Amino acid sequence: MRTLVNSLRLIAVIAVVAAIVAQFVRTSQGPGVVFWNFFGYFTIQSNIIIAAAFALALVAAARRQREGVGASVFRGAATVYIATTGIVYNTLLVEAALGNSFTVPWSNDLLHKVIPVYAVLDWLLFSDRARLRTRHVWWFLLYPAVWLVVVLVRGATDGWVPYPFLDPGLGYGVVALYCLGVAVFIALMGLLVIGMSRLRLIRV
Repeated sequence: MRTLVNSLRLIAVIAVVAAIVAQFVRTSQGPGVVFWNFFGYFTIQSNIIIAAAFALALVAAARRQREGVGASVFRGAATVYIATTGIVYNTLLVEAALGNSFTVPWSNDLLHKVIPVYAVLDWLLFSDRARLRTRHVWWFLLYPAVWLVVVLVRGATDGWVPYPFLDPGLGYGVVALYCLGVAVFIALMGLLVIGMSRLRLIRV
């Protein structure tokens, strides 16, 4: 079982890297591409974070060690972020993405659908993570809060926002409601992920 789990995680890491590279190459063919804007998307960042979490789990497995609490908090947070990516995309952004001629279809599906589903199942099913406590949810909220602040500042100063529901042109009241909704969702997902950490469905 351990070998299977490690193989699945390695495949996930390779798939994320391949999908991001493919999408970056395609995006760079468009007009006025800014390198840092591409990596400003929560989709890209959350996929990088979950790939890093899986890579750390692979390193721990290679050393025949179990994840400590810190590593499990990181992987739990990564699971929350990638699940948020999947749900927000498939409820709010899918039509906009389909209309973008610079979207790589297989990469888009992998980053927004396949990896989010796999990451949640990996966290739910496999027992090689520490049991997290409710207070850890505050750590889960730290990165999204910083990301939102940076995005809102950039939207107000140079007009760039990664997603239409964060556009200041909608009015800051509307944007604030979206931000609050995302924050509440992440907190609830965090509590769910913490609850999952106490399950031992498949021992590895």
